[in-house]
Amino acid sequence: MSIKKALVSMRKNGNSHSGRLFGDRRWLIPFFTSVLVFLILFSSATFGVFTSSYGGEEVPFDIVSYKRPENSNGYFVESDLKKWFNRSRYSELEPPRLAYLISGTKGDSQRMMRTLQAVYHPRNQYILHLDLEAPPRERLMLGVYVKSDLTFQEVGNVRVMAQSNLVTYKGPTMIACTLQAIAIMLRESLEWDWFINLSASDYPLVTQDDLLHVFSNLSRNLNFIEHTRLTGWKMKSRAKPIAIDPGLYLSKKSDLSLTTQRRSLPTSFKLFTGSAWIMLTRSFLEHCIMGWENLPRTILMYYTNFVSSPEGYFHTVICNTEEFQDTAIGHDLHYIAWDNPPRQHPLSLTMKDFDKMVKSNAPFARKFARDDPVLDKIDKEILNRTSRFAPGAWCIGSSGNGSDPCSVRGNYSQFRPGPGAERLQELLQSLLSEDFRKKQCS
Repeated sequence: MSIKKALVSMRKNGNSHSGRLFGDRRWLIPFFTSVLVFLILFSSATFGVFTSSYGGEEVPFDIVSYKRPENSNGYFVESDLKKWFNRSRYSELEPPRLAYLISGTKGDSQRMMRTLQAVYHPRNQYILHLDLEAPPRERLMLGVYVKSDLTFQEVGNVRVMAQSNLVTYKGPTMIACTLQAIAIMLRESLEWDWFINLSASDYPLVTQDDLLHVFSNLSRNLNFIEHTRLTGWKMKSRAKPIAIDPGLYLSKKSDLSLTTQRRSLPTSFKLFTGSAWIMLTRSFLEHCIMGWENLPRTILMYYTNFVSSPEGYFHTVICNTEEFQDTAIGHDLHYIAWDNPPRQHPLSLTMKDFDKMVKSNAPFARKFARDDPVLDKIDKEILNRTSRFAPGAWCIGSSGNGSDPCSVRGNYSQFRPGPGAERLQELLQSLLSEDFRKKQCS
């Protein structure tokens, strides 16, 4: 009986204590809060929960400054872009590579192919563009010819633009087509140094071995673009009128139209003009296409309503960009004959102009009529072209019995310069003289 009473007493006491233990739960919230804080701190110390996702040092959030410190390049996205643009894709000890745009319109496909063969070299890149005025059959035949050429197939450096653009003479559509070709070149090939635009009526006066040999010894930051300040009658007739290019919104070609209104001259940049034929560096064109500054796009918008925008866009960009002003060489590397006073179009070159072309030391000339006999004379006496291509050191096949020596390819980095290289070297020496370079962007 005494044992039974003891058990009952223990049960009552136990229930009483357990009731006080679990009945008073105010301590549970602080307890679990402390545990949670402990786990978070432990995790941060062990696994780095608050480490910056960029992998760098932690940003001092208690310091806020809008003043740019002396060594703050890493804080701005422009500095990273400049490093990306300026990085070397391949050694400059290698010979240069050129990127060509050859453009034409209705009936120009055969002339484009002749110009392509005359300037062809396996080191270079080539884009052909027949504008929308050419019939689909002609564009198709141009593509078939390129695709069926065994050399083009094996080397893979000739492309025909599948998207044909409507190009208006003197209009911004010509600039748009050029920028599209440059964008394709930048996307498709990393290894080129200069971009050259030619038309179907252009022709070379030196071999590609001559050109590549001379430019192998030249700084690769030089831009060849004839330019001068826009003043006088050109200012009134080109900058102040508001021009509309129907090629921007119509499917058929028509001339530029001018509005009755006139606009004031820009004050945030200076206007320059010059030749539409250019030889520009990759770094400058990257700046125009993907630049870290907005100026190239601002100027492009301005030239949308400009008369003869192909003769001003690149010129104005390069002369208003401090980084590239000193790289502009005021020559378009062409021999062009004009009336006196000059008219809207240059004169067509013929046999009587042959000696003047050679003495100009220019690597290119324009414009030539279709199949003019002077082209055959250039092929024979300057380019030594007897088959498809102007032969160079890369052509190591036999030329006997009318065979094509370029059907067998050798080392693309070896050149066999001839008299054209000496003439071009003489021209560049004068262009790079101190007196001539004083005229840059002035």
